[in-house]
Amino acid sequence: MSIVSEFKEFISKGNVLDLAVGVIIGAAFGKIVSSLTDDIIMPLIGLATPNLDNYTKMMLGPMKIGLFLGAVLNFFIIAFCVFLIVKAANRFKRPAPVVAPPAPVASKEEVLLTEIRDALRARN
Repeated sequence: MSIVSEFKEFISKGNVLDLAVGVIIGAAFGKIVSSLTDDIIMPLIGLATPNLDNYTKMMLGPMKIGLFLGAVLNFFIIAFCVFLIVKAANRFKRPAPVVAPPAPVASKEEVLLTEIRDALRARN
């Protein structure tokens, strides 16, 4: 089997395509969350802090605390959304119904042997 045919077989599997779609959608979702954080939430936080109109200017010495807080907020928003998606997906996964195994059916020989045993016990 050539490398090209092996690659075609690998790439045509459903899991690889699902992963590719997930990565693309995840990247787009990440941009939306970044915009929400950078353009809406963090400016509101910047307004709430005195003498600071832009959160990117929040610094502690040489460390850019404002940018770090924005990245942490992005992470928590995305993590919460993923949690909600997984929780919703788990609702659709219903456990397989537990089916009790059928009661064993005695064969004709077993029934006859049981009758003989009971008859012998009755004599004694």
